[in-house]
This record gives sequence, structure tokens and C-alpha cells, in this order.
Amino acid sequence: MKILQINKFHYLRGGAERHYLELSELLKSHGHEVIHFSMNDSRNEFSKYGKYFAKQVNLEKFSLVNIFKIFYNFDAQKKLDSLLEAERPDIVHMHNIYHQLSPAIINTIKKHNIPMVMTLHDYKIICPNYQLFSQGKICNSCIGQKYYNCLLKKCAKNSYKKSLLAMLEAYLHNVFLKTYEKVDLFITPSDYLRNTCIKFGVNSNKIQTLNNFTNLGNINNQRDFSNKHDKSYYLYFGRISEEKGIDVLIDAFSDHKSSLIIVGTGPDYKKYSEIIESRNITNIKLVGPKYGDSLKNIINNATAVIVPSIWPENMPLTILEAMALKKPIIVTNIGGIKEIIEHGVNGFLFKLGDVNDLKFKIMELSNYNLKEIGENAYLKAKSFNKQDYYNSIAGIYSKLIELKKQEYAKKNSSF
Repeated sequence: MKILQINKFHYLRGGAERHYLELSELLKSHGHEVIHFSMNDSRNEFSKYGKYFAKQVNLEKFSLVNIFKIFYNFDAQKKLDSLLEAERPDIVHMHNIYHQLSPAIINTIKKHNIPMVMTLHDYKIICPNYQLFSQGKICNSCIGQKYYNCLLKKCAKNSYKKSLLAMLEAYLHNVFLKTYEKVDLFITPSDYLRNTCIKFGVNSNKIQTLNNFTNLGNINNQRDFSNKHDKSYYLYFGRISEEKGIDVLIDAFSDHKSSLIIVGTGPDYKKYSEIIESRNITNIKLVGPKYGDSLKNIINNATAVIVPSIWPENMPLTILEAMALKKPIIVTNIGGIKEIIEHGVNGFLFKLGDVNDLKFKIMELSNYNLKEIGENAYLKAKSFNKQDYYNSIAGIYSKLIELKKQEYAKKNSSF
């Protein structure tokens, strides 16, 4: 098969990009031809299709041109049209396209009569701010396409201007143009995301769950630190922002005898650095982003990994990565996370936003065999393997291609 993979960033930026890039390699390893379409950026990985990439859209620069592209990026449409004409892929698989590439590219793909599937890495098709989270709380106010609530609650970056744009963009593509209805199939990495989308009005026949795969790599060659090191710290790694529950972490460890290392970067990095400094908390360290073996070593030496999200996480790759490294994890009992964690068996669950419950779960760890918990976590992560994912996604591709052929044949036979 010739498969076009689309994502607005063509470099490792977050979980969506990791999945997009690793899926591309997985498909290539099975003999498929993989094409890419993205946005130009100096940080991009090399692609021989880079000449077709859309012009960069920097949303930090608030200009009329960039505002217009959020709604309908004609440049992206034009470039994609040229790529589709030149390469004629059998199927298109979209990931994150919002704002920079814009949903307008869906119309371009539809014009070429190519089947398309879209993996939902967040809640954007039903929630203007991606997260179902606003003003520090889980939010379902836009259910029933009541996107005006985004403006009323300043859901986008706590800004009326940005919330107005997010609201208008949602009305344009979800209500007036019905752009997303042209997608043949949506894939969700968790049942929670699928069920939530259906509750918000997405056609249940056009959305199915397919868990992300874990790239175990050389996991069996990783050293087992469970009984060989004096592990004196707990670990959070990921995006540094409010919805990730960093406040919960800081409050839980501010008077705790153990140390906490926070790895990552994000919009609230400076804010939390200042909070830790102003409260003179000496056992919490923010160390910035880490990658590759450096990150693996930090994970391996931790007592446990904590994911204290206060928004309904979908299926964060950080959790699967920690489990693949045989680490006990303590996570919030919310969203897609709790679908893979069995409390006391392969990890631990604590109540949403409950600092005292998190403290209690940390204290309770001494009652468990953490090596056994880590082994069970690894076995769970192993169940999300690349081969099973490949078999499923290849089956999806083949089915959609065949349905499109039948649709085309039926249409032509009627003339």
C-alpha cells in the first residue's frame, strides 16, 4: 500500500508526533510506501516530500494571515493537492491537523476520492480547546455543539480573543461545513475517548478504539534496578502545564520526606519553578526535558512514576513508556488511564485531584512487592505491541480501500 501520513509537526514534539513518526517506521518495516505531509519547520526530520509541505504557521504571531489559516489554510490545501496528484496514495491517515494545517485539507482529500482515517489524540473535534478542561475543572459545556461556552468561559488560554477564534472555528467546521463528517473512520486510543465522542454526537459507526502501541525497543536489555539501587526519588515526566496536575504533585511532596524529580517542559514551567522557589521546597527538582537513554536512566532509578492529571487523559504514551520499563506507576483514576491500570496489580490509582489520597497511595507502596508490580506493568505494556497494532491498522486500511472501490464501482455502474 501507498500510505499518506499527515501531521502538522514533522518532528518529535509530543505523544502525537511520536506515534505519527513511529507508525510511519512500522509501516515501512512491513514493506509499505509511506508519504508524509506536514508543515515546514527547521526542526523537521528529513522527508523527501518536504517540498510539498505547507508554509509554517506560527500561532505565537497574531496576524490576520495566521488567523485566516486557522479557519481555512488554502496554502496547505494547494500543497496537499499537488502531493496527491503526484503520488496518488491508496489511503490517507491523519493525526493532528488543527489550526496550522486546518481541517480544510479534509475537503482536498475528499475531492480526490481517497479513503481517510483520522487518529484522535485529543478531544479537538468535540471541544474547541482540545481538553474538556477549563478554569481548572473538567468541562463538558460544549456538548450539543454549544461552542459559545468556549467564549463565555475563556477556555482557550484564558483569553477572550483566542476563545472567540476557537469558538468560531468549531462552528465553521462542525456545524456549517460539517468537515469532520467527511472522514471515513476515526480511531481513538482509548474507549473513554470513543465513548465521549459518541456522547458529543460523533457517529458510533465511524469511530473505533485501537490502543497505541508501545515501542519496547531493547527493553529486555534494560537493567533491572528494582533491588540494586537505593531509589530515593519519585518521578513525573511529561508536559509541564496545569491540566497535568503539577499543583497536586507539589502539594503532595511539599512536606514529604522523599524527593520528587519533574522532567519536561511546557507553558507553565516558569510558574511552577517560581512556586517551588517561593515556598522554599528543597525536595522537588525541575530538571527540564530529557530524552533517549538519559530519560530511561531517570525512569529506571525512580521508586515510581506519578501521573497526577486533573483532566481526562486519553492514553498518554508516558504511562506506557514507564510500564514498559517495569516501573510501578501511580495515576489519577480518570479518562483512558484507568482502562489499563489494575490497582495493586500493575500500578496504583488515586482520586482525582486528591492530595491526601496521593500521599496515602505513596505511603502504601511499602506494603507491596514493587518488583512484581513492575513485572506486571511490563506485561501489560507488552500487550500493546507493534505487531498487533500493525495487523489491526493494516486491516482497517484494507477495508476502507475496498469500501471506496465498491462505492466507486457502484457509482459508475449507475450511469
